[in-house]
Amino acid sequence: MNRTAKFWDRVSEGYSKQPIADEAAYQKKLEVTRDYLTSDMELLEFGCGTGSTAILHAPYVKHILAIDISPKMIEIARGKAEAQGVENVTFEPSTLDEVEASDHSLDAVLGLNILHLVDSKEAAIARVYEVIKPGGVFVSSTVCLGDTKWRFLRYVAPVGRLIGLNLKVFAGNELKNSLVDAGFEIDYEWRPARGLALFLVAKKVARKPLGP
Repeated sequence: MNRTAKFWDRVSEGYSKQPIADEAAYQKKLEVTRDYLTSDMELLEFGCGTGSTAILHAPYVKHILAIDISPKMIEIARGKAEAQGVENVTFEPSTLDEVEASDHSLDAVLGLNILHLVDSKEAAIARVYEVIKPGGVFVSSTVCLGDTKWRFLRYVAPVGRLIGLNLKVFAGNELKNSLVDAGFEIDYEWRPARGLALFLVAKKVARKPLGP
């Protein structure tokens, strides 16, 4: 197990008990996401943490595969799903690279509070593009430290790496450009008045053919 997985294992119990920092913003993100969901959909959520969001979306789709790098996070998520009688969410310890999903097989992918924690957001976005069907959506909420006016927050990233927290610093425009370059178009964009998280819904469009 790598340092990042060990870090999230260590904090999993405390993380699961933390209250949502901005409940109104969280509820809006849930509501907007559900505007894109239908009862026949197959979803993937990567970086699912302790599973709360996947469980809340479960009634609106056919099935969700929810993965996280931390086995202890997944253990907690499975306990929540069992306690609430949720049967259409499968929780597995895995990474986006490791997950078994065929190309163009999923209707939607959720990546919430995760793109600023992966080794390469470009690689993650490219993988998401591969597994989503044409017309499918990628819903993300991402902390964009590059947009902050408080420069001292930029030093959080190198400090985090010392304890196993792989935090990347980039701006919201950089993230949107990465999505568009991968073949997505931005269908919805919102940033809460409080916080640094940029909420995006990106729709997969067919790649333009090469050549004249």
